[in-house]
Amino acid sequence: MKPGPEKQFDPDTALEQAIEVFLSRGYEAASLNELTTAMGIGKKSLYDTFGNKRSLFLKSLAHYNQQSNSRIRAILFDDSGPSIVHNINTLFAKWLESHSKDGSKGCLIGTSIADFDTSDEEVASALRRSLEQVEDVLTEAVAKADANGELNLKTTPRNIARTLLCLSQGVALLGRVMTSGDILESAFKVAESEILSPA
Repeated sequence: MKPGPEKQFDPDTALEQAIEVFLSRGYEAASLNELTTAMGIGKKSLYDTFGNKRSLFLKSLAHYNQQSNSRIRAILFDDSGPSIVHNINTLFAKWLESHSKDGSKGCLIGTSIADFDTSDEEVASALRRSLEQVEDVLTEAVAKADANGELNLKTTPRNIARTLLCLSQGVALLGRVMTSGDILESAFKVAESEILSPA
């Protein structure tokens, strides 16, 4: 008797579970058994829907970026906030809170940069695009804050955004191993007082 069809599943939910595995285990260490168990699917469904492990990772990264960038944009351009600078500080406060917790898994982009062989150009290109997308939305927010007269910039909005991007990735990586959030909070306070100094 032939086995029946595998259980139906929601691809987006399965990707979110795969992201959790890649975050906690890294790409290289994550096994197919761990991935399929977390995703609640069989290997056939994985290959039929997502391809091999590498293809699954690239799809997971794209899904992660879409969800993350939507959340970032919603915070930065929240009209209920008193100012764009306030919203930027709110975003970093949320990142600080998240990455200061015990068991923080960091950011999929940063952990993947550390984990992947940079000779894999397709993955390297996907990771660069991920960083560029975050840089772009931060640049847009800083430029809007500057246009509103909220900031006293000594350089371009793009340069400020790149500094904030580097800070955010550093916070995410350090949060994986630090036992205290003091270092992360200190870096955030410098950004708040020096980089985002009010007009």
